[in-house]
Amino acid sequence: MPSQKQIPKKAYIVTVDMGYGHQRAVYPLHDIAADVEGLSMNGYGIINANKYGGIPKSDQRRWEGGRSIYETISRMKHLPIVGNWIFGIMDYVQRIEPFYPARDLSKPTVQVRQIYSMIRHGWGKHLIDVLNSREHLPFISSFFTTAFFAEEHNYKGEIYCICTDTDISRAWVPLEPAKSRINYLVPNRRVKERLGLYGIRPEKIFVTGFPLPKENIGGSTLKVLKQSLGHRITHLDPHGIYRHKYKNTIHEFLGTQFDSDVYDKNHPLTITFAVGGAGAQRELGATIAESLHEHITKGHVHLNLVAGIRNDVYRYYQAILKDMDLSNKGDAHVSILFAETKFDYFKKFNTVLNETDVLWTKPSELSFYAGLGLPIIMAPTIGSQEDFNRQWLASTGAGVLQEDPKYTGEWLFDWLESGWLAQAAMEGFLNAPRNGAYHIEDVVLKNKRSEIEDMHLL
Repeated sequence: MPSQKQIPKKAYIVTVDMGYGHQRAVYPLHDIAADVEGLSMNGYGIINANKYGGIPKSDQRRWEGGRSIYETISRMKHLPIVGNWIFGIMDYVQRIEPFYPARDLSKPTVQVRQIYSMIRHGWGKHLIDVLNSREHLPFISSFFTTAFFAEEHNYKGEIYCICTDTDISRAWVPLEPAKSRINYLVPNRRVKERLGLYGIRPEKIFVTGFPLPKENIGGSTLKVLKQSLGHRITHLDPHGIYRHKYKNTIHEFLGTQFDSDVYDKNHPLTITFAVGGAGAQRELGATIAESLHEHITKGHVHLNLVAGIRNDVYRYYQAILKDMDLSNKGDAHVSILFAETKFDYFKKFNTVLNETDVLWTKPSELSFYAGLGLPIIMAPTIGSQEDFNRQWLASTGAGVLQEDPKYTGEWLFDWLESGWLAQAAMEGFLNAPRNGAYHIEDVVLKNKRSEIEDMHLL
């Protein structure tokens, strides 16, 4: 272990531009990212392994091939017969094996062998050589392939890999797991146990929780989070049913100001619907808007449609809102969230979340945002890992499967009237991890490895 004087204050934060999940996981760490001229993204210091200045064309071709195939197939999934068939092949290759019975799952898959074949032909070496020529700071990656780069090309500093789902496939683990020096920063106990089945040594696994945005938490006092959650509960419990029944719990965790029967009738119920990085499920956003049309025009509901960085999704939402006569009206409480870059999108999205009452999304990495006290309505899953995320989210008490979206204007308000949504918000706050960003910094930069494991939150 390094002495206290040798512990660095910064790290190389490395991610990949594929969907949103891997970049969303490192956004909360941007303030500890060491800026590397020519490699880091402007303003954030984070390195995109597949889109940095000076990346060899051969490396870029390897990355682009995989990303474009994934996004194309994800968008095709909704097509009758052929879409599910094609997506099913890709999903099978990336599948997560059943956890039980407990057994040795350390044998590398075909996918892992293919990745290593490309790495041993030079994939990723340029990036690691550049970092090796500089100060040997900790290398933190949110993608397994880039962690493999660092180990296989002999990065001279410590290597960390952030796992971004509630369970993970064998693809996250190198060819020879028992010999690997990669340290894993995992979101929950299941991933820790899964890595054990894959052959990773226990001392290389740290249960930190998923890194949530610090601006939605407010430091060790949780000032921002408690304030947002307290107001959210009053919005989600119009008759005070939940607040009356669980008054003592609210007192203990949020204070006494949020347990009254006062309901802010001037606050529209705020729903944020987020599509994935491939733009799939955008039609669901249109259906939700149509079902809630009357509530929106009356000012009872504010709907945020999240287009992310996809201009095609943004234009689609503009068109459908115009057709519904919901655009360009001061009394029409509907917004489209769009940004030019992913990190600017994350910043805007996190600001919107502080005013959001209900988050509606497929169970992607956003499942972990239940830890911010957000009740989550789960859209249909896309891929094996999201099936596991759905199970985990439901187990926290914060997530529930959507009913028929055509009738959102009916079942959503039944849930609201019962106080169930307020309960789901509080269950997420109590049961899901929320301090992942701080814990990762403690492990990597403060040498507090043995102290990190918020088991009661996971």
